[in-house]
Amino acid sequence: MSETVEEFFTLYHPSTYLSHQMVYHSSRVQSLVNEAEKLYKKILHLRNKPRLQRESHREGFLGLFGAKVDPVDLYTKKLEDVEENVKLEQSTLNQNQKELSAAFVSFRSRYGAATASRVVQSSNPLLWVTEPAPEPRDIYWPFLSAPYIQLWISKFVVVVAVFFLTILFLVPVTFVQGLTQLTELEAFLPFLKKVLKITIVSDIITGYVPSLILQMFQYIVPPIMMLFAAMRGYISNSGKMKSACIMVLYFTIWNVFFATVLSGSVISQINTFISNPKDIPRQLAVVVPGQATFFITYVLTSGWTGLSLEIARVFPLIGNFLIRHCCKVTDDADCAPLFPYHRDIPKVLLFGLLGFTYSLLAPLIMPFLLVYFFVGYIFYRNQMLKVYSPRFETAGKFWPIVHNCTIFSLVFMQIMAIGIFGVKKLPFASGWVIPMTVITLLFNDYCRKRFLPIFDKYPAEILIKRDREDERNPQMMASFLDSLVNAYRDPALQPVQYSLDESGNRTSLLSFS
Repeated sequence: MSETVEEFFTLYHPSTYLSHQMVYHSSRVQSLVNEAEKLYKKILHLRNKPRLQRESHREGFLGLFGAKVDPVDLYTKKLEDVEENVKLEQSTLNQNQKELSAAFVSFRSRYGAATASRVVQSSNPLLWVTEPAPEPRDIYWPFLSAPYIQLWISKFVVVVAVFFLTILFLVPVTFVQGLTQLTELEAFLPFLKKVLKITIVSDIITGYVPSLILQMFQYIVPPIMMLFAAMRGYISNSGKMKSACIMVLYFTIWNVFFATVLSGSVISQINTFISNPKDIPRQLAVVVPGQATFFITYVLTSGWTGLSLEIARVFPLIGNFLIRHCCKVTDDADCAPLFPYHRDIPKVLLFGLLGFTYSLLAPLIMPFLLVYFFVGYIFYRNQMLKVYSPRFETAGKFWPIVHNCTIFSLVFMQIMAIGIFGVKKLPFASGWVIPMTVITLLFNDYCRKRFLPIFDKYPAEILIKRDREDERNPQMMASFLDSLVNAYRDPALQPVQYSLDESGNRTSLLSFS
C-alpha cells in the first residue's frame, strides 16, 4: 500500500509531493505506550518523596503475598517488562505490514497541499478520497482505523442517543417549571402548604431554586455530548469539539428555552402549532412573556454565578485535590486545561437569544445581560491568556456557529414582534416587520456565499505569498520539510523516553525507530 501511495503522488504531483506516512493497526502498541507513561509518572511521583515515606508493596499476587519491596523498584521492573512487550509488538507490526488504506501525505508547498486535498484524484471516486489533514497535535488517532460501515453505524447510534437524551431531559425541565407555580406545587405536595405560605420560602422556591436545579442538570450535558462526538468517527479533536458544540447548542436552545417557554403543555402547544402554523407568532407572543422572570433569574444563576465559578475555578480545584490525594492519580495533574468551547459557546449564544427575544417583551433583562457580557469579556480574556492552553488551532471554525445562531435569534425576535403586534391589533406594524425578516434572511444567504468559504478553504493568494516567502529562506524551509517528514508519524511508533536514573537524568527505556 505504501508503494502505491508513493507511486501515485510522485506521478501526478511530481513537483510538490514530499513524503507520506501510512496509518497502521497500532492500537495494541498505543495501549502499551499509555501503560508505560502511567508507570513512568508513578515512578517520578514516588522518587520525589523520601524513601521512608514510600509505602512498601508486596511483589506477589494482587500485592498480598511475597516480600515487601520499594514501590520504585517494583514499578521500574514493570516498566522494563512493558518495554519488552512494546518492542515485540512493534517488530510484529513492522514484519506483518499491518497498514491501513489511509495515509498522511505531505507536500513541499502550501498551495500544492491545498490543491491536492480539494481536487478529485481519480475518475473512480472510490479509489482515492482526499481531505485536508488536521495539524499533528490535533489528530484523534483511534478512529483512523475504523471502517466506513462502523462510522455510519456510530453516527446513527449517536443521533438516536441524542434524541432520547433530549426527550429524557424534558422531565427535569417540566419539574423545574412546576416549582415556579405555587398552585401546582401545593397540589403535588399538599403537606408543604403551610411552609409555602411563608413569603421568603415561597420566593426562594419559585424564584431561585428552579433555575439552580436546571443549571445542575445542564452540567452533565457537555461531557455526554463530547462522548457522543467522539463516537461519531472524527479524526481530529477540533472536529469532535465542534460537533459537541453544535449538539450542546441545539440541546440548550430546545430544552432550556423552548421547552421552558412551553412548560407544562409541550405536547398540546406542539399540536396547536402543527394544526395552525399561521398562528405560531401569536401563540409565541402569548407564552414567551410568561417566562421572563424565570430567565432573569437564570441569567443570575447560570450567567453571573457561572462567571464567578469560572474565575475562581472552584470545581477544578476540588477535582484536582480528589484526584491527587484520594484517587492517588498524578497523570497530567499539572497540565493546563483546554478551553471548553462545547460548554461555554452554547451558553453565551443562549444568552444572546434571550437578549434578542426579551428586548421587546421584558427589557428589564437587558441590564443583567449587559453586565454578563461585559464582565464575561474581561474574565474569559484572562482565562484565555493565563489559564487555558490551546491544543489545536480552531482557525475560526466556531464562528459560523455563532453567526447562524445570531441570525436565528434575529429572525425569532422578528417573528415574536409580528405576534406581539398581532395581539395588540396593530396589523400595519406587523406588515413592516415582514420585510425586515426577509432582509435578514437575504443577508444570511449573502454571508454564506461570500464569507463562509473562507472558514473552509484557504485563499490561493495567501498560500502563494507564504510559499514565496519560504523560498527566500531556504535553510529554514529545508529544516521545516525535514521535520514534516515525521510529523504525522503514529505516536505509538515514535521514540519515547520515560525512565529516570538515580541521579535524576532521563534515560531511554522506551525507544523505537
